[in-house]
Amino acid sequence: MPDITTKWKAVRIALTTLYLMLGWLLFTWTLAVPSLVIGLVFSTSVAMVTFGVFIEKDEAARRSLLPRAHFLIIFLCVLVIKIYLASFKLVPMVITLDVSPRIVHFRSKLKSNIARVALANAITLTPGTLTLDLSSDHLIVHWLDAPTTHSKYAHSLIAESFERWLKRIWM
Repeated sequence: MPDITTKWKAVRIALTTLYLMLGWLLFTWTLAVPSLVIGLVFSTSVAMVTFGVFIEKDEAARRSLLPRAHFLIIFLCVLVIKIYLASFKLVPMVITLDVSPRIVHFRSKLKSNIARVALANAITLTPGTLTLDLSSDHLIVHWLDAPTTHSKYAHSLIAESFERWLKRIWM
């Protein structure tokens, strides 16, 4: 009977294969049988070699690996709205050169690595902010129009609304 580490390794390989296969489908945009077979073969081959890079050994909570789809859709809508609002706010500031760029540091309250990476990417996608570094739960962000360098206040302005949704998706 396989031990728990062998089972967890099989789950990690299966999830990595699933994610790679979804990427394959998004890139090929076809459901033709030969394409699906080739995609499955390559996804499984790559997953067998690289599953440890994609899903860490200690990230065993199933809820932290599979997103809740309905909250993910809401988060993507919130992200698109924030991108548009930030771009409309940023354009006049850039034209008039009325910016006060700063580097801010703050800690994320998210526990899942996947959720932290999604947060860093959401911050980077929002105009006027750029995630420079993500290590563990610490983020370093370049902020084009920073009213503060205080970490808690910067966290509340930049990341808090994203974190509320990401907690629901991956926690």
